[in-house]
Amino acid sequence: MRTVAAARTSASYTPVELPFPAGFRWGAATAAYQIEGAVHADGRQPSIWDTFAATPGRIAGGDTGEHATDHYHRHRADVALMAELGLTAYRFSVAWPRVRAAGGGINPAGLAFYDRLVDDLLAAGIEPVATLYHWDLPQELEDAGGWSRRDTAAHFGEYAAAVAHRLGDRVQLWNTLNEPWCSAFLGYGTGVHAPGRRSHRDALHAVHHLLLAHGHGVAALRAAGVTGQVSVALNAGTVRPLDDTPADHDAARRIDGLLNRIFLDPLLRGAYPTDVLADTASVTDWSVVQDGDLDLIAAPLDALCVNYYQPDLVSAAPDGQHDPHTPYPAAERVAFHPVPGPVTAMGWSIDPSGLRDMLLRITRDYGTPALYVTENGAAYPDEVTADGRIRDVERTDYLHRHLAAAHQAITAGADLRGYFVWSLLDNFEWAYGYDKRFGLVHVDYRTQRRTLKDSAHWYRAAIAAGGIDQPR
Repeated sequence: MRTVAAARTSASYTPVELPFPAGFRWGAATAAYQIEGAVHADGRQPSIWDTFAATPGRIAGGDTGEHATDHYHRHRADVALMAELGLTAYRFSVAWPRVRAAGGGINPAGLAFYDRLVDDLLAAGIEPVATLYHWDLPQELEDAGGWSRRDTAAHFGEYAAAVAHRLGDRVQLWNTLNEPWCSAFLGYGTGVHAPGRRSHRDALHAVHHLLLAHGHGVAALRAAGVTGQVSVALNAGTVRPLDDTPADHDAARRIDGLLNRIFLDPLLRGAYPTDVLADTASVTDWSVVQDGDLDLIAAPLDALCVNYYQPDLVSAAPDGQHDPHTPYPAAERVAFHPVPGPVTAMGWSIDPSGLRDMLLRITRDYGTPALYVTENGAAYPDEVTADGRIRDVERTDYLHRHLAAAHQAITAGADLRGYFVWSLLDNFEWAYGYDKRFGLVHVDYRTQRRTLKDSAHWYRAAIAAGGIDQPR
């Protein structure tokens, strides 16, 4: 079943000038719904993304994750690809709807898939890094209220316990959640992600219940005696004011509060930021927060995982202007501006300094937790040339410069222990369908043929060398 194009020699590679620490985890990342396909196989239940993708107009091109890259049936070939790249770690997500049985309980066949995947990774010398929730809530739980209801967090704890008991002796690093900001604000606020709700109040309630689920998940992992590190993956970002004015600094404060501190403070300080509570008082009274919740949420972590793509540049919006589509509750009067310079195919600004600054800010403001960059990458309109090669020079440059920024952060004191490229494979890119390609590996969605891009060859050389040269 292995349909992988023959590897090609990468471009010349200069001697390493920026070595990374011994034991640094060089990885790549994926998410279950984006790659697995097989949505009806072995007792898997429908997820909110199955429902969302089946709704006309929600996904570009009418695409769905029904087949994706068929990783469910091709995972052994994909693990062989990881070994060919020299990855030392692989971050995947466990699909809750594959593990949960209809009506509750555990689906043994679904859990067995991840058992096989973890064993195959270890046999290939690759450390398994598992994310318990990467946005694919079982539809049955959404029908009962989803993340706007407290019960969902308790159900997550039960699910986490089942996975931990099965995989806890072999997974090296655990993420309870991936990017709860997206789950809450895009799924329940703007509705551009599943389940497609549009309520700022529901979004803020989802924030708390996702964090509560994290707390239940940490408790379940600890109770199961997992041997790996316990963490959570946040899409933390660097927020900068457009101008050095009080109004623009206040705009940056608001967005930083709703992007970063609304998660970092409860997790690492045991309290929501008082200014965020005040900013959002017109949307909700935060009565969803009950006694004991914050103690559960702030259970000690072994590491903090961060996903980074671009910084935010903001200002106070001119008088009379109002953005009704902002994902940020009570921040309609904040204007977002493009960062000067190039962008990716997603229209996202390319600014590696934002990664460096974010890692150092977390180190400065929250102590020195072990850090991992669990997603960083770029989409470009890749083309397969007549000789079967994908010369993705822009992606190689993007990864090169962001790894250099990560090295700067390490040199300045950040305890960064690993870096995971998003993504291993081209895949179903959520609301963008199959239009945007992030992979180190090109996937022909018609034939499922995998082909290493030039960026993959460059990354393999960097891993083998244990570092990179200075970007020119």
